[in-house]
Amino acid sequence: MSVQGPDTSVRDEEALETVSPMVRQSTTKVVSMDRGRSASKETLTAALDAALRSADPELDQILSALEEISMGLKSGSWNATNLENALQRAASCALRQSLMDREIRSLAVTDELSGLYNRRGFLTAATHQLKLAHRQGVDALLLFCDVDNLKQINDSLGHREGDLALIRAADALEETFRDSDILARVGGDEFAVLALDASGPNRQAIVPRIEGSLEKANAEEVRYTLSFSIGMARFDPRNPISLGELMARADQQMYAQKKTHRELRFPRRR
Repeated sequence: MSVQGPDTSVRDEEALETVSPMVRQSTTKVVSMDRGRSASKETLTAALDAALRSADPELDQILSALEEISMGLKSGSWNATNLENALQRAASCALRQSLMDREIRSLAVTDELSGLYNRRGFLTAATHQLKLAHRQGVDALLLFCDVDNLKQINDSLGHREGDLALIRAADALEETFRDSDILARVGGDEFAVLALDASGPNRQAIVPRIEGSLEKANAEEVRYTLSFSIGMARFDPRNPISLGELMARADQQMYAQKKTHRELRFPRRR
């Protein structure tokens, strides 16, 4: 074991004095950064706050109203009328922001042409409904409805008429099913429906009801007949399967019907 001499501490102090200027400068910078850290956080917070406010005017109005309320209460100079007016402004801004957010979320899950759910909206809503059906022990029926001869309508009459045909198809489905059922346009010419509480007799009546709605839609159209190829898959709560499997079964049956659907509905009678 080595023993330090009495002048060791003195030598250490001398060594510190002889340390390079670069090391001393770096040490000074670190100390300065530590001292300014709290100020930097405040600056960063202020910058983020300003950025958020400039990007979202509604948020800026809400925060400004709340700051006004906070300052008024702290100063003790506000009366009930001042407070009520400021709260009304904040509430109004918050309500507008909420409505805007709701509209944005709605647009994200809605098909612009038909007004029904889009594929994303259908997957979200149908997944929830199947969980509900499983919990309550009720049957559900998934339908895939493919518009026949849409390509021929587009090629012969133009895409605008094709879009109108899709809108009429969507209207026919909305007329057929209940408000509680989930309807969606999941592809170019393909619609999906998830109907809860679809017992045997109800299932047998669905296709005739769809055809009746289509007949009404065709009443004023003389150039072609609107029709569907339809595939169905039943959800049994006692032997549940996933939404993906249910969609695959309905899709397979729909394409099988389309393949054997020999009646050409375009062009229509003269």
